[in-house]
Amino acid sequence: MGFDGFTREGVQFLVDLAANNDRAWFQPRKAEFERLLKQPLGDLIAALGERFAARDIPLVADPARSPFRIYRDVRFSKDKSPYKTNVAATFPWVGGGADGYFSLGPGEIYAGGGMWHPEPARLAAWRAAVANRADEVHAALDDPAFVRAFGQVEGDRLKRTPAGFPADHPDAELLKLKDVIFSRHLSDDDAFSPDLPDMLADDFVTAMPVFRLLAGLA
Repeated sequence: MGFDGFTREGVQFLVDLAANNDRAWFQPRKAEFERLLKQPLGDLIAALGERFAARDIPLVADPARSPFRIYRDVRFSKDKSPYKTNVAATFPWVGGGADGYFSLGPGEIYAGGGMWHPEPARLAAWRAAVANRADEVHAALDDPAFVRAFGQVEGDRLKRTPAGFPADHPDAELLKLKDVIFSRHLSDDDAFSPDLPDMLADDFVTAMPVFRLLAGLA
């Protein structure tokens, strides 16, 4: 089954879930969730897998493994709400090191990628690249097509430059990053369109130099 677009009814389900975030409300409506959101997300992922293969995009779109579960992990959270109020999927780079992602929630639909909470060794490799291969890093981050689509990379940051780097380093803000992520917001009309897989594939092609930079860190 092809991807026909998400629906306003599906987004409204997430609005209603945010207002009724408990098992008593969700369980009788689980089939509705699967019809309105889980199935379209699976269809989107399958369609993206076809686009990735056709365009030699080395990201993995797997309908069984790419979707995030709707259930929240509340073990270490003060917020015990059992359900997420968005649906999302991740698309790992072949060989690891970076991921693409897509998220749909009420008023917040976006796509992007990068590395989130990387292991210390990868974060150290990022900082070494910023310090020692600045031309290569900026060639990817400052590519006009990437900047038009996504702006600049972002993420949680240290308050000060990390140990071993001067406070006045010209790329201090890049060195402070603890995540290296990028995203762009999509409209409701984008999400409701059957052309969404092509839009996302185009986005991931635009971001390919940054994906390659992150995946190649060592």
